[in-house]
Amino acid sequence: MPTYPQEPDRAASDPVDPVPEGAGRPPRGDLPQPGPPRSGAADGEPGPDAAGPAPAEDEYTTAIQELEDRWRRALADLDNLRKRHAREMERERAVERSRTAAAFLPVLDNLELALTHADADPGAIVEGIRAVRDQAVSVLELLGYPRYAETGVSFDPARHEVVGVVQDPDAPPGTVVEVLRPGYGDGERQLRPAAVTVAKRE
Repeated sequence: MPTYPQEPDRAASDPVDPVPEGAGRPPRGDLPQPGPPRSGAADGEPGPDAAGPAPAEDEYTTAIQELEDRWRRALADLDNLRKRHAREMERERAVERSRTAAAFLPVLDNLELALTHADADPGAIVEGIRAVRDQAVSVLELLGYPRYAETGVSFDPARHEVVGVVQDPDAPPGTVVEVLRPGYGDGERQLRPAAVTVAKRE
């Protein structure tokens, strides 16, 4: 009996990819073809179109930093101005105190001179003290604080301080009869009011 060669089994020679059960195998023509990877699509990173508002945010940040720098410089300048003004005011006070003290030095010199001649004629001592008093009054007047001790004038609450009320038939009611302590200065530059007694109103 003649023997014929057997054809090879195609199922055994062709490898077949295992297909999961219940899944259909796509045709070979429908398989996705490899291509260049899309940047950032698979990694979840934003693409070049997503960086649009970044320049605007940088501009805002730069503007805020500039404003903060200007604000700090303004605060520093204001603090320096305040300190400089305080130094100038203290210097002006020191100059004014020195000027006032220097104006009274001659008064002290004359008092020293009067005490040196205390054993001399008492009348001369009185005249010397009176001269020193007049000199001190002149110094106060030069400094802007004139002396006032007038009697017979109407009572002025801005310039007078009542320390007593007397009955005086020769003085109109409400007038200054006696000045117990003179006043110095006037208006806003008043050192103190004059202490006076006033005629009583009937």
